[in-house]
Amino acid sequence: MECKEIVFSNHAVQRMFERGIRTSDVRTVITSGEVIAEYQDDRPYPSYVILSFIKDRPIHVVVAVEPDTRECYVVTVYPPDPELWNSDFRTRRT
Repeated sequence: MECKEIVFSNHAVQRMFERGIRTSDVRTVITSGEVIAEYQDDRPYPSYVILSFIKDRPIHVVVAVEPDTRECYVVTVYPPDPELWNSDFRTRRT
């Protein structure tokens, strides 16, 4: 995902602290991860779920992207729950 600037919400920072996820990890996920879900109708900006593995640990980052400026707002960050996600961590269990 191309972001000119990455802005962290207070919620995201709190969750990162609770889950032991570093700012550099989130930047890596955003810059080199795979977009696994898109929510074009989200407001105020379209949002995306991005997956990457940091030291073999799957991490999902939810970002809202301002289309004109390409500012990325980190909404939340979490390691996907294996009970909710398939083993590839790309698709939800049904």
